[in-house]
Amino acid sequence: MCCFSPLAPLGLFGGLFAPTFKVAGTRIFARHEDAGTQLLAYAMRLTTPSPVAMILPLPTRPGDGEDALAFIDLSARPRFFDDLEKLFQPPPRKGGFQGIAPQARTLTVHKVGAFEASFVPSVDDFDRLDPRFRLPTATWNDVPDARDGGFAVFQLDAGSDLAVHPMAFRFRGRRPGELFFPTVHVHDGKVHSTANFDHTLYLQAPTEHQGFETSFGLTEDDAGGLLVPRATVARRSIQGTHPNRDTWVEG
Repeated sequence: MCCFSPLAPLGLFGGLFAPTFKVAGTRIFARHEDAGTQLLAYAMRLTTPSPVAMILPLPTRPGDGEDALAFIDLSARPRFFDDLEKLFQPPPRKGGFQGIAPQARTLTVHKVGAFEASFVPSVDDFDRLDPRFRLPTATWNDVPDARDGGFAVFQLDAGSDLAVHPMAFRFRGRRPGELFFPTVHVHDGKVHSTANFDHTLYLQAPTEHQGFETSFGLTEDDAGGLLVPRATVARRSIQGTHPNRDTWVEG
């Protein structure tokens, strides 16, 4: 689930969303670090006329408190997802005319280290955060699972078609056998039954998963602990209108 709340001084809940607010090209990576801990990285392109807070509800375990999540600094790896995408380029054929291998489309990184981040252990803890970060309580009532976990909150700057560099963290989840991808959309303060998806999901796991394609290439390093080095990555694209829900994959 991905929610946005403007940081402009418009009152507690007033003027929630501007007409030019737009999110595209969302890319999410997930991997189990151990039996109870998941790694997650998130990036997107964002258009917003004023600074906003992005709120990611997470299936953390109730009672774990502020220690349930630790942020990972990827400011030195702004091309993390571009590097993953390159792994899916097919190797050149042996013999004959090989042509030029297709190049992955890269995104310009306009801001590096452009956000501040906080972890909110539960809905009741939002009153410990700046009021501008909050969404109406009714928003969480529409998604009961969101009320049971914590929230990663990132402050993002204003701009047009910004390529937001990856935000990453590790967290202890309450469904250790599955990988969680926050794909529910809440871009206008409401949870609609369907939404327009422009998402690419990546994962690393010991087994293949239906609907995911396996990369040709292998990862070169661990990207600060996010990746298993010298291993393949799996990818799935979700485009168009689909049921508006988070994605869970057997780990």
